[in-house]
Amino acid sequence: MSFSVDGKTAIVTGAANGIGLAIARHLAQAGANVMHADMDEAGLAKEFGGDGDDTAQPYFAGDLRERLTLANLLSATLDAFDRVDILVNASRQVLPSDFLDVEDKSVETALEQNVLTSLRLSQLVANRMIKQSEGQGDGQAGAIINLSSIAGRRATPSLMGYSISSAAMDQMTRTMAVTLALHRIRVNGVSVGSVMSASLQQALKDHGDFRADIEKHTPLGRVARASEVAETVQYLASESAGFVTGQIVTIDGGRTLIDPVSAPVH
Repeated sequence: MSFSVDGKTAIVTGAANGIGLAIARHLAQAGANVMHADMDEAGLAKEFGGDGDDTAQPYFAGDLRERLTLANLLSATLDAFDRVDILVNASRQVLPSDFLDVEDKSVETALEQNVLTSLRLSQLVANRMIKQSEGQGDGQAGAIINLSSIAGRRATPSLMGYSISSAAMDQMTRTMAVTLALHRIRVNGVSVGSVMSASLQQALKDHGDFRADIEKHTPLGRVARASEVAETVQYLASESAGFVTGQIVTIDGGRTLIDPVSAPVH
């Protein structure tokens, strides 16, 4: 059984920090060609240097909510590597919600940032995967992995927008999997509990008691490492997962197996 992604080309969004960065680094270390994409140009430049093109690890900075920006991201990837085999939609925004505030735009913002951006990029990339796989036999044409959160299964009022977008992301993953199966493109999701992401690091700084609360209500008794998510993404992108599609792999240390608690679910 091989988890190899050596020589494959991957686009990873949300790659300037946190889980997205960990996934991008892991795939690159495993031999994949990686295009790092994020809205945070300063963060990308800090991590990879150069100007995005003039670097051993190319990156693309832009507002991925814009359709033209997504098209330019795909073009930049093809210019650099001539193809795309893996798409990891790891860009996520965690923001608070206030249901009773009629001016609160958190749901709209979360759906645009976390779901629609991933949907539009997946459409572009899937069409490219189909085109480049023509006449190449019965092998895998491509793999798409969407990141979501166990917030999609937990009712946390202060994270309503994030919860709704996470649930939508999971259902989008299943629907995409059925839609693209005929084209030999597999689509799976990774639903995370408390992982040491950028947003959780900030939450722990703001609320020092969160870590103890998380650990208390997580059967495995700790916060996950971002590298553990990255390793799962590699498996889902590899040929070893060749008969796996439409699945949501949960990485939460058993958190969703017990009664809901008030601990953050970043």
